[in-house]
Parts: sequence; C-alpha cells; structure tokens
Amino acid sequence: VIVGGELISNIGEGFLILVGVKKGDDEEKAKRLAKKIANLRIFEDKEGKLNLSLKDVGGEILLVSQFTLYADVEKGRRPSFDKVARRQEALILFNKLRDYLREEGIPVFTGKFGEKMSVELVNEGPVTIIMEV
Repeated sequence: VIVGGELISNIGEGFLILVGVKKGDDEEKAKRLAKKIANLRIFEDKEGKLNLSLKDVGGEILLVSQFTLYADVEKGRRPSFDKVARRQEALILFNKLRDYLREEGIPVFTGKFGEKMSVELVNEGPVTIIMEV
C-alpha cells in the first residue's frame, strides 16, 4: 500500500482484504468475519487440494478500507453511497476487525483509513472471494 508516494504496508503470502462497512454492520459481524477469514481453507495442501487455512500456512493479512464496495449503481450513472456506514462508525468496525484477526494469531497490516491509496497485488492462484456475514 502506497500513500503519498510512500510505502506504508506490505505482506508476503496471505490475503489482501478490501473492507467495506455498511449501515447496520456491528461488532458481532466483525468477530464472525475474523473467525471465518482466519480459518477459511483456501491454500493448497501437498495434494493440491484447497485444504489449508491462513493459520496453517503462517500467512499475513493486508487490510484495506474500501467504502466504494457498497456503491449502488442500479440507477443512473453516478454511484450512490447511501448504504455505506458513516466514517466514524466504519473506522471503529474496521479497527475491531483488525483486532479480532490479530486475536486469531494472524499478523495484520493496514492501509490508511480514509486516505487515497495505491494498492498493488500479485494474485497467485484462482481464489478471489466476496464475503459477507
């Protein structure tokens, strides 16, 4: 993650997670999501089966806030962001998710909440998942 021309976060093997917080999301959802992320078996084992979790492979997480994930483009040509949680509420839940992931024993690095960021990704393998709990 680069902000203002400066590298602020990077990881090795693991997950880049773009996090959108919408109205009505709560701390319980953040806790469930953290458990799901930490234990989701999407890394290959010795037989090439998706059998290993982030914990199993000692992976890391790069957690990046991304409010535009909840853009509504159903009507018109300009996205609506009416479903997006207010900034302070979103920041609190984003930080809770980060903390819950760390409680799961996973190293978590972040972008800069609310800042314009450049995010680079090398996506190895066929797995890209949209998760909502």
